[in-house]
Amino acid sequence: MTDKIAQNSDQIITSDVLVGSLQLEGFLSIPEGAMGIVVFAHGSGSSRFSPRNQYVAKELQKAGLATLLFDLLLPDEADDRRLVFDIPLLSERVAMAGSWLQEQPNTVNLKVGYWGSSTGAAAALVAATVPNSPASAIVSRGGRADLAGPYLELVKAPTLLVVGGLDGEVITLNQQAFDKLNCIKSIEIVPGATHLFEEAGCLEQVVQLTANWFCHYLGTPNIEDK
Repeated sequence: MTDKIAQNSDQIITSDVLVGSLQLEGFLSIPEGAMGIVVFAHGSGSSRFSPRNQYVAKELQKAGLATLLFDLLLPDEADDRRLVFDIPLLSERVAMAGSWLQEQPNTVNLKVGYWGSSTGAAAALVAATVPNSPASAIVSRGGRADLAGPYLELVKAPTLLVVGGLDGEVITLNQQAFDKLNCIKSIEIVPGATHLFEEAGCLEQVVQLTANWFCHYLGTPNIEDK
């Protein structure tokens, strides 16, 4: 972690996240008494500034969950369309961010969840299959879970897939991915929602489903000896 940290009684926010040898821009927010932490894996063409992801993160913080939003790519990588859809690369970054959190004094005892949207959902699912993954739960929002391919059968963390009821093709792709998962799993269809859940009340439903899932599976602090 770099020294770009602001601290008050409610949370700690850092603007740099050290992922392996890379310094990626991100926001780490830790509410007082956090019960777990959620790593956000954004979709193609998005970033830590995604208004939807930031809204979800703030609502999860209100529910007692810490959050990490970070850019999966460096600034000079973000314009390369090949990298934007490079699931192995993106999943490696997510996995390394999860491991990084286990090394930080403020998050070492928090169970880790992965939250992915669009292609970020596939990255989160693949990241959860690496050896010694800290992932204790996963949520996909309008995600391309199908892009995780053969890794779907290896996912062990309880997984929730949330899809808009008007997002026809993505519903089909998520159902196919859901059938391949061998973990605790659930799929929720939000009526009247399109891919980005922009319709009135739809993103709020996503937040409720997400908060319930993570609070259930991340609610017990990880106090194992390190």
